[in-house]
Amino acid sequence: MLPHADDFLLNLQANYYSPETVYNYERDLEVFDHFLNESNIEFDKVNKRAITYYKAYLTSRDRKTAGLSNGGNKQLGPRSINRMLSALRAYLRYLIDMDYPCPLPPEAVKLTKAGKKHPQVAEFNDLVRLIEAPTSFEPNPRIALRNRAILEVLFATGMRISELCNLNRSQIDGSGRIFITGKGRKQRFVYLTPRARQHLDIYLSTRHDNCPALFIPYAGRNVTSPRKRISTNYLQERIKRYREKLKINVPTSAHSLRHGFATYLAEEGANPAALQVLLGHESLDTTTRYVHASDKYAEETHHKYHPLAEPD
Repeated sequence: MLPHADDFLLNLQANYYSPETVYNYERDLEVFDHFLNESNIEFDKVNKRAITYYKAYLTSRDRKTAGLSNGGNKQLGPRSINRMLSALRAYLRYLIDMDYPCPLPPEAVKLTKAGKKHPQVAEFNDLVRLIEAPTSFEPNPRIALRNRAILEVLFATGMRISELCNLNRSQIDGSGRIFITGKGRKQRFVYLTPRARQHLDIYLSTRHDNCPALFIPYAGRNVTSPRKRISTNYLQERIKRYREKLKINVPTSAHSLRHGFATYLAEEGANPAALQVLLGHESLDTTTRYVHASDKYAEETHHKYHPLAEPD
């Protein structure tokens, strides 16, 4: 293993990084460790040329991805490569901060140029159809009510799917305001719409248990038996199934509801700074990606403000 890697991961935990984030850092550093072993490069001999070889290694289908026997079958895209390079930079930065030997500065690990993908957001009517899909496609009435409430809450609040799965009933006050702890343990309020609150109340009226979780799975046919919390994997699979049944051709996921929340609020003239607060973004630059995603908003802005818009 890389020197002091365990200390680096422990430092992340001590600074309240989420378990998922710590796991991702660990996995990405293991890929770099595999590269060094396969290339017979000692860590203290790592230089800029070695980093160039590492980038080529990441783009190769022959690489060995830690923990996956078939890790090299899928070619990594620029964003995935940059995530791994960023993990390496964070590790090198930690070594320097702790006065440990470090073979090269973090700035020497240059990120690759990632082409900007045009964000895809389903049409508003398609998102509404998706949100309402459980009512039509779920044969179990309680599951239909629960899944409908989940999608209504996701789109009403713009919260992340992981934030929704971790919600407790006690986090919602009488006005429909929800206090959540999001990415990087950043705390914020999100707000239910009257429509979302209505569907959530209908779902909760079917609950006769003491489980604190807002959304619970149902075990088999015994729909009164709660066990822990609804999982993100289940929700992603269900959303994918609804999308396929509705024949929505734009890739749509739980994150798409969050993206759509921001996009359509922006189209209605929402302030980007307010959106930043609602989404829990650290940087306004991240939020503006959602605003720029709206072609309709750009088109309307062009028609409204172009100085030669009027005909002769």
